[in-house]
Amino acid sequence: MTQRVPTRRGMRRVLAATLVAATTLAAPAVQAAEKLTLLLDWYVNPDHAPLLVAQEKGYFAEEGLEVEMIAPADPSDPPKLVAAGRADLAITYQPQLIAMVHEGLPLKRVSTLVATPLNSIITLADGPVKTLADLKGRRIGYSVAGFEDALLGRMLASAGLTIDDVTLINVNFALAPSVMSGQVDAVIGAYRNVELVQMALEGRPGRAFLVEEHGVPPYDELVVAARADKAADPRFAAFNRALEKGVQFLINHPDQSWELYIKGRPEIADEGNRQSLEATLPRFAHSPAALDHGRWRNFAAFMHEAGLIDSPKPVEAYAQDWR
Repeated sequence: MTQRVPTRRGMRRVLAATLVAATTLAAPAVQAAEKLTLLLDWYVNPDHAPLLVAQEKGYFAEEGLEVEMIAPADPSDPPKLVAAGRADLAITYQPQLIAMVHEGLPLKRVSTLVATPLNSIITLADGPVKTLADLKGRRIGYSVAGFEDALLGRMLASAGLTIDDVTLINVNFALAPSVMSGQVDAVIGAYRNVELVQMALEGRPGRAFLVEEHGVPPYDELVVAARADKAADPRFAAFNRALEKGVQFLINHPDQSWELYIKGRPEIADEGNRQSLEATLPRFAHSPAALDHGRWRNFAAFMHEAGLIDSPKPVEAYAQDWR
């Protein structure tokens, strides 16, 4: 079992490379603004909505920041570039961040963007799988081994099953299509705010079994990371204040926020993105700077039990506490 926790969302949407190669979202002009470079985890998508709203509303500028957001050509690059000092911030995943810290990369979480898991097991709503126990003897598709194996194993255990009770099939990121076509009976690694929307729009509604409801400790799906020795930079505290304003506006004014989200970005102004943003709204971190020590300890312990990392480190090794 590989120990690296790969970035999956952007990789399975490779078609987006034709839409965005290096999207730069320019901040409003501010005299003597402090510049920050933020590398996205992939192309602009609904998970980034609070950032775009904060940008368009001028909240970063109000904090004296000029934030340049760049979509990477390779979704695995952003944390590495930050660790190498070639960018200030990168969006990544809590499980991936923990794994990279154990691999020796000098990184720390400084902010939370999406504060709940998005990962899930998805089946057809009108299919034979009504409970996790119904997966016995069935085919489960996956994209990347390692972290998804750990999630699946823990979820199956909650239903009295093991990995040996199912047949695993690599579906190469075609998660929703493989379920809808009948190639597999279920998939692990599907995102409840993406694949469920896609399946509904295709007229084949899905059923999601949520990881945090079936034995997996809750975790932050998307976080913002900085180089460890710069994690306490006061610019990042200002970044969090602006981001929190963006989240508040997004939640209070979703219709206006949709217009801000798609402003100047016609390639994402479609029904799928609109419904995906709506599904993501309750999952954004209301207080991006806040750090739940217990949650990070519990998830590091889970990764250790799953064989993904060696002995867990103190939470301070993974994340900056702004208290």
